[in-house]
Amino acid sequence: MRQAGRSLPEYRSARGTGAILDAISDPELAAELTLQPVRRYGVDAAILFSDIVVPLHAIGFDLTVEPGRGPVVAEPVSSSADLARLRPFVPEEDAPYVGRAAELAVRELPPGVALIGFAGAPFTIASYLVEGGPSRAFARVKALMHSDPVVWHALADRLAAMAAASLAAQVHAGATVVQLFDSWAGVLSPADYERFALPATRQVFEAIRPLGVPAVLFGVGTGELLATMARAGAQVVGVDWRVPLDEARRRLGPDHAVQGNLDPAVCLAPWEAVAAEARDVLRRAGTSPGHIFNLGHGVLPQTDPGVLSALVELVHAEGRAGVPVG
Repeated sequence: MRQAGRSLPEYRSARGTGAILDAISDPELAAELTLQPVRRYGVDAAILFSDIVVPLHAIGFDLTVEPGRGPVVAEPVSSSADLARLRPFVPEEDAPYVGRAAELAVRELPPGVALIGFAGAPFTIASYLVEGGPSRAFARVKALMHSDPVVWHALADRLAAMAAASLAAQVHAGATVVQLFDSWAGVLSPADYERFALPATRQVFEAIRPLGVPAVLFGVGTGELLATMARAGAQVVGVDWRVPLDEARRRLGPDHAVQGNLDPAVCLAPWEAVAAEARDVLRRAGTSPGHIFNLGHGVLPQTDPGVLSALVELVHAEGRAGVPVG
């Protein structure tokens, strides 16, 4: 997950107290923060240190990321007139530091360790733009979808194009896997997801398909949406801890690999409990058509790095095909 390094003392030392968007715009620092979890844990992939709102910020949209809160928009989107504020995102011109950070990270990654690039899914980004920031009820965004679907789909289409451009640039810079984060999709009903979120999500994956890299779609609280998410075009679907992976496989069908899904809070428990829950995830995941072991959401900042190191060792020792999991 994107927050893989934030529990590390070396992360806090290097990152400092400045704004996250400033850290992202420093390629050398972003590359270092990308590499730290790989050095510490020996994981099989690194995820680029960046943020889902970088394309918006890079085109000059009035947006900040407030510590402890998240993205905040000064003037939320509410009508067709606001769409003019969303010009196309040109990564090489607007945010060249992202590609540079990816290039620097790839040079330092051990052989066989993948670099994951990522972007925000249209619905999740739109939710910030319409709500003005993080929300519990998502009332404004749901009202816009149903009251003015023409404006909604126009907004989602623009955000899909931005996400696709961002992912393509990261691949060209060295990313060998991409992930689309739809963090808030779980607030939608299956019918609303299919009508209002799926079309633009599918556009993103269709646009990057010619690049030939594996793609992951992840959402939080999306257990009831998995069957529909399977039609979005990703080869892998990330699952949070609310749905057991064997049930997730049943809902997704036989053609998708799964990613997940240990509850991050479990990692705060004694090691014996962490190991038991990790083994349960491995048992439920099975081996076909594939499983990327991961947490069901981001690493909690108070997590003991030693626990995560032991977790990686357990998964490497017991999670490979053909190795019995006790």
